[in-house]
Order: sequence, then structure tokens, then C-alpha cells
Amino acid sequence: MLKGNLELLVMSILAAQPRHGYAIIEALRADSADAFDLPEGTLYPVLHRLEASGLIVGAWSEVGGRRRKSYTLTQRGMTKLHEKRQSWDEFSAAVNAVLAKAPWPRTA
Repeated sequence: MLKGNLELLVMSILAAQPRHGYAIIEALRADSADAFDLPEGTLYPVLHRLEASGLIVGAWSEVGGRRRKSYTLTQRGMTKLHEKRQSWDEFSAAVNAVLAKAPWPRTA
């Protein structure tokens, strides 16, 4: 489920402030109470796709003698984030409506 929604989560993190890759991973971990503990190799393809789509923009800087790339959500990205959040809200409301009708857990 995370795979299909990782772009939404990353854009949501970047809506708050620009961040570099590791800071995005840390924010996802912290904001999800450790439920989303991503390896770095999972995040960077998402960042590259979002950047290629013009939804985020990256800028290199040097901190403590090390270069790192920080990402910022573009205006186009903000618009897409709003659309994705609306779709998520509709989807999760529909799922919750179905789940509310069935007893959980089912017993024999």
C-alpha cells in the first residue's frame, strides 16, 4: 500500500518545508510513529520521478563539507498534492464505509 502512496507522502512532507533525502526519511518515520521506516534506496527513485515531473525542484548545497540536495515542492506540486489528498480522502472514506459494515474480526 505504501508503494502506491509514497509520492503523496513525500509531497506532503515537502509541503511543510524543503528537505534533503535523509530528512524526508526521518520526517516520514517520525510523523508515522515509526510505521514508515524507508531504506534510502526506496526514496530516491520517487524523488527523481517527482523532479522529472516538475512537482519538486532540487538544489545542491554544502553543509559541514558535504554536498547534499534539498527538495522543494513547486507550485505545480502543490496543486498535484491537493488533488492527490482529495483523491485519498475520497478513497479512504469509501474503504472506511465498507469496513464499518463488516464485523471485525470475524469469528466462526
